[in-house]
Order: sequence, then C-alpha cells, then structure tokens
Amino acid sequence: MKKNRRDLLNELFLRRFFKRGIFIFAGSVIQGFAMGVFLFPHSIPSGGGAGIAVLLNYWFQTPMSIGLWLTNFIFLISSVHYLGKVSAVGTIITITITSVSVNVFEIYAASPFTNLWSDLLVGSVILGSGVSILLKQGVSNGGIGFAALAISKYKNIDPAKVLFVMNGSIIIITSYVIDWVIIVQAVLCQWIATRIVSWLLHASNPKSPLYTIAWRKKS
Repeated sequence: MKKNRRDLLNELFLRRFFKRGIFIFAGSVIQGFAMGVFLFPHSIPSGGGAGIAVLLNYWFQTPMSIGLWLTNFIFLISSVHYLGKVSAVGTIITITITSVSVNVFEIYAASPFTNLWSDLLVGSVILGSGVSILLKQGVSNGGIGFAALAISKYKNIDPAKVLFVMNGSIIIITSYVIDWVIIVQAVLCQWIATRIVSWLLHASNPKSPLYTIAWRKKS
C-alpha cells in the first residue's frame, strides 16, 4: 500500500527532527568535552558564561558544570521574551547536555598533556568543532549569545558589538579576580575556536556568514 502525501511529509519531518537532534547532541557533548578536559582545569573561560562559571567555582566552589548551566539558563530566561520560546528550546537542550558532559568528563577523563598551552590549543580546536556543529543547526551554544541577540534587537545595536562587550567585560572581571594571564588565554581560546568555526562553516557552505563563539543564526 502506497503512503499518502501527508504520511510522507510526516516521515520526512521525523527524519529531519531526529537527524537534527543527533547533531545538537553531538555538538553539545564535543564542546562539553573541550571545556571539561582541556579548558576548565586551567580556569580558561571559553566565553562570558564560562567566565562566570569560573568565578562561581573560585568564590563558592560551585561545580563548573552547575555554574555553567545556571549562568546560561539565567541569561536565556531573561531574553526569551524578546526572541520567543521556540528559539530558546534548542539552546536549553544544548546548555543542559553541555553542562552534564562537563561534569562527566571532569570526573572520568583527563588531558593527556601536562602543558597548559597544549591544553589551550587542543581544547580551543575541539570547542570550535563542537560550536560549528551547533551553529549549522541554527542553535546557540550558550545563553549569553541569546541574551546579546535580544539586547541588539531591543536597542537596535550591532549584535556582534553587544556580544563582544558582554564577553569582554566578564573575562576582564574574571582575570582581575583570579589572574590577569586569563585574559591572554581567553582571547587565544576565542580566536582559535572562532577560526575553526569559520573554517568549518565555510568549508560546508562557502556563502555562509561568519559567526563568533556563543552566537547563532538569525531566524
């Protein structure tokens, strides 16, 4: 018996839905691996949300995974009014899987390197790979990017500038509280990861625009 048009469309939708879910899960786990194994052990923030997680860990010994999830969730909830609930669902899933992955990898995995700069390089490359997977699915890899987009929409400001100021301010505060060398490490991490994201996105779609860490495609 042949399937009717509606059944075929439903089947196609389900296939795309599960395929997208697999990619979102993979991207979230990959960036959680980069943070939990290579970056967080050295208190290297991969972005603004991670910077706050590092501060919470430093001040209150809050586990990095919990601090990361809580920070991103607060930014996300504060912005959902401006961007819509549908856009937030994928980001909530992403930050939850990432946070759980960070916790698991911190406990059960360790870097094979003994040098901070080696961990920084490898962690940034892996982080960029995970973020590129998420961006291809139109999902933000963190709540702070979601918040930056909401502010830019409300204030009519360039979203890249908003994200830069938010991430930069948090990283400066983190460096002031813990160690100024964190600024150098965070900037290098951002630069390497962003280059990886740009390269992977353009390799698959040469006409795609450039994205930065903690950013998402506009719907």
